Amino acid sequence: MDLFDKCTLNLGPLGQYADQTEGYFMFPKLEGDISNRMIFHGKERLIWSLNNYLGLANHPEVRKADTEGAAAYGMAYPMGARMMSGQTNYHEQLERELATFVKREHAYLLNFGYQGILSVISSIVDRRDVIVYDSEVHACIIDGMRLHFGKRFVYPHNNMENLETQLKRATKMTAETGGGILVITEGVYGMSGDLGKLDKIVALKAKYNFRLLVDDAHGFGTMGPTGAGTDEHYGVQKDVDLYFATFAKSMAGIGGFIAGDYKVIKYLMYNMRSQIFAKSLPMPMVIGALKRLDIIRTQPEHRNKLWTIVNTLQSGLKEAGLDIGNTESPVTPVMLNGTVGEATQITYDLRENYNIFCSIVSYPVVPKGVILLRLIPTAVHTLEDVDYTIKAFKEVKQKLEQKAYTSEMADIENV
Repeated sequence: MDLFDKCTLNLGPLGQYADQTEGYFMFPKLEGDISNRMIFHGKERLIWSLNNYLGLANHPEVRKADTEGAAAYGMAYPMGARMMSGQTNYHEQLERELATFVKREHAYLLNFGYQGILSVISSIVDRRDVIVYDSEVHACIIDGMRLHFGKRFVYPHNNMENLETQLKRATKMTAETGGGILVITEGVYGMSGDLGKLDKIVALKAKYNFRLLVDDAHGFGTMGPTGAGTDEHYGVQKDVDLYFATFAKSMAGIGGFIAGDYKVIKYLMYNMRSQIFAKSLPMPMVIGALKRLDIIRTQPEHRNKLWTIVNTLQSGLKEAGLDIGNTESPVTPVMLNGTVGEATQITYDLRENYNIFCSIVSYPVVPKGVILLRLIPTAVHTLEDVDYTIKAFKEVKQKLEQKAYTSEMADIENV
């Protein structure tokens, strides 16, 4: 068998439906300025699928900083990896300001969130160490753990009793190997919107010796009194040993950072292969990130507007009889009961008849029989957007219960 035979014989669980779904259900193209309304298939739609929480993607100060950064430096500067020739004062300034904002001794920039946390995990643990992690952590964390040669134990999502069981197992094992324990959780879970129980996890430090890594991609900029993250929300910043966030959500950019004690971040600087052997984050992105961070710190009205939209949307959906799970964050899941075929038809109905574009998730990402519509509120949405969406979702739920979505396209299963 030739290595590439699989590419034509089996495109995988998602790719096998590429011919039916590409360009509409998968790899859709949204056009126009990034906002609450964009163009999809030639028509304006109300968009609930962009992680532009604070509305900074098209903020005039951000656009100006991005433009001036590109004009002054181009996209190539600095040329080379940070360790070799890609270090600049702006990179160091951004790291200092990020560390101060999240109340850590030091921070280090990462070129990409996904690649960054993957590299953090693979660098901080060795074969003697044990990882204990929540069952619903993001794919980037799963991929990072695949590079780990030691043991790892999983606990059911937010199940603190089982976490303690896994910590007992890990403690026994590391007593034999001479290694340490790394617990990994998320601050905000991006699919369900609920929070990692950081307060209860850090409380276990009184009984067990472990270090805690929090992926707060969706919490940075949105959670806490100042937007410094989910650990600020819980008041446990000093107990979270490694704090990770990405620029792809509230910052509406590219990149990320890891923050913690100076000696630990220094170690990562000299051992993260994804940063040692990769080109430095381009200067316009760094300058743009400095402006975005400044707005997060000094213009709380964007976060306040976001939460006005979030609270109105979530309370309205619940009053309309829709199930939004246990979300405690801007991430707003709407859970329905139905087949994959019905999920496909609901998506089509929302986009074509209601002009609403949101992410829809079905089996195998969620259990069979569950349809999850994920809404991402932003500071650029309006209360009129919220009212219209609640009304539309209420009607869609009624149609689903009346079996209206089984008459057409119901044979398109497992898409």
